[in-house]
Amino acid sequence: MNPQAKLISISSLLLGTTITISSSHWMMAWTGLEINTLAILPLISNPHHPRAIEAATKYFLVQAAASTLLLFSSTTNALFTGQWDITQLTHPTSCLLLTTAISIKLGLVPFH
Repeated sequence: MNPQAKLISISSLLLGTTITISSSHWMMAWTGLEINTLAILPLISNPHHPRAIEAATKYFLVQAAASTLLLFSSTTNALFTGQWDITQLTHPTSCLLLTTAISIKLGLVPFH
């Protein structure tokens, strides 16, 4: 990977993390997570080997499923509470779905 592409990938990782941490709206948090997902894919598949491409594809599919679950959780919360704010997550179903989505994104024990 050439240095410019690596610099752009690492800058995108920092940008996505900053957006996710500083957001107060669910859509901005999701945007930051998606920027991180798309920025890490070239770094995973850097050695152009079939196993690296397979790992990147699996990573992308799992992260896309977790992002969908996160969006569904925020939509469910907005439906029941009328709030899109991150701090207003009060509905139990939304909390459970969000915990599951974040656990999948982090690769915690039952979801690794």
